[in-house]
Amino acid sequence: MTSSDQRPPRLRRRLLWLAAFLVVVFAVYSGGWFYLADRLKTEAEQASAKLQANGIVAGCANLTVSGYPMSFTVSCDNIAYEDDVRKVAASTGSFNAVADITAPLSPVADLRGPLRTMAPGTPPLFIDWDQLQANVKVSWPLPRSVSLQADGLSGQTDPQDDTDPMQLFSAGKAAGQLQPVGKDINYVGSFGDLEINPDAIDGRVLPALDGSGDVTLKNGVALVAAPPKSLRGQSIDIAKLDLSSGTARITVSGPVSVDAQGLVDGDLMIKLKDPKAVASILAGAVPEHKSEIEQGFAALSMLGKEPSMPLKIVKGKASLGFIPLGKIKPLE
Repeated sequence: MTSSDQRPPRLRRRLLWLAAFLVVVFAVYSGGWFYLADRLKTEAEQASAKLQANGIVAGCANLTVSGYPMSFTVSCDNIAYEDDVRKVAASTGSFNAVADITAPLSPVADLRGPLRTMAPGTPPLFIDWDQLQANVKVSWPLPRSVSLQADGLSGQTDPQDDTDPMQLFSAGKAAGQLQPVGKDINYVGSFGDLEINPDAIDGRVLPALDGSGDVTLKNGVALVAAPPKSLRGQSIDIAKLDLSSGTARITVSGPVSVDAQGLVDGDLMIKLKDPKAVASILAGAVPEHKSEIEQGFAALSMLGKEPSMPLKIVKGKASLGFIPLGKIKPLE
């Protein structure tokens, strides 16, 4: 028998082995997929039962896992949390998270509004949005990053608890990202077209605002694992906080900390762009101090169109350059 006569059987055997291998791989994958789906439901039920034992009701209603075989999709009709002891409650609309088979550790989630909240000392809130999407890069013990992006945000007092709800704010867009950096946690975020209802701030008038920030919470990883009950002993490093409207802009940078007695310390740099425009906004927001604001910023404008000055806070005593600003009460 020639070698050419032997090729078809040999090729068929190889194809049979390949087919068998693919069947085994698919069977293992399928078993793993359904195991994870069942495990997720079990973990969710156990977590809910554990919270309920501590007097907290929380859950993802009608939780389902779907998407087999090309994705892993977790969805529920709504998310709710209620702690009667602390009198805190929150609820949202439907939740849908999808992890594609090609990127299983980078799920994308969509959350429907509205978000209803209730907490001591604040009126019940009703926050809604046109679209809110979250992206998570999964890792252990913390995600590598968590980012949120929302369009068409708005907030008001909850109409279910207030027959005449008050509009609080609206924003065209907002985005933020959290990620661990060594032992710290960094936040980078921004918002645009933020409008605040004057009735929500005692009749004070502010123009539409844009803002961005880059802030690092020191020792943030440990604080996430064991949330503190107080701001005392905590510190942040502000790379940049930026607030603007038209040509007016205020930029703040520098470290801020709170000591064991609740006293604030800070070594900040304030940078202004178009001081006269900034003064006009502040005078509208704080009309009772309009004359002082105009006089002070007239002097600042002599330093140029983009003056900078230090804002020092030492044991709660604040001063802007050589101008004393008063004392900050100890924080709890």
